[in-house]
Amino acid sequence: MPETLGPLGIFGGTFDPVHLGHLRLAEEAREALGLATVRWIPAGQPPHRNSPKISGAHRLAMVQAAVADNPAFQVDGAEVSSTAPSYTIHTLERLRQEVGPQRPLILLLGADAFAGLATWYRWQDLLKLAQLAILHRPGHPLDEKALAPELNALLKAHRAHDAPVLASAPAGKILSLPMTQLDISATHIRELLASGRSPRYLLPPAVLDYIQQHQLYRNP
Repeated sequence: MPETLGPLGIFGGTFDPVHLGHLRLAEEAREALGLATVRWIPAGQPPHRNSPKISGAHRLAMVQAAVADNPAFQVDGAEVSSTAPSYTIHTLERLRQEVGPQRPLILLLGADAFAGLATWYRWQDLLKLAQLAILHRPGHPLDEKALAPELNALLKAHRAHDAPVLASAPAGKILSLPMTQLDISATHIRELLASGRSPRYLLPPAVLDYIQQHQLYRNP
């Protein structure tokens, strides 16, 4: 299959700031799912959480700096440029128009995000546009008993048992798979920076350089 038509991974988040845990997760997902490309999409105005600590322009620039040396990673600034709330369904509709009806789109989700999926805007339509890959810590699979009944039903109806299934169709399946999730927190990084301590080795040097250059996350 030509690389341009291979599965496109979609990795969204506030990235406030982007760190090595994000990068390692995206790289493992790319390899495990056979993704031709991972599209990083920093959120502009995320509707489900508090506003990011710094502007979308800074968060976008940090992601661009973080992934610049990986040709399999792309950065999409459309949500940062928009004044509308960053709803995942709108992003998938835009990407589906961009890539056409046949290319597999694989939305990368953490287990916690999937557990809250039933609160998302038009969540029932997500599988019409993309595959879902639920990434969980090794040894800690998705707790299906704790899921809302509608999500349990969704998982049972659409479960895939291996990565090639996701790559073989444009949308419609859910795969749960273990991923190394480094214990790095953007909240902790912000706390370190605010208190004048070093976050070195928790985020890429290019991102740390950007933060220092623009004096981000410092207490007033």
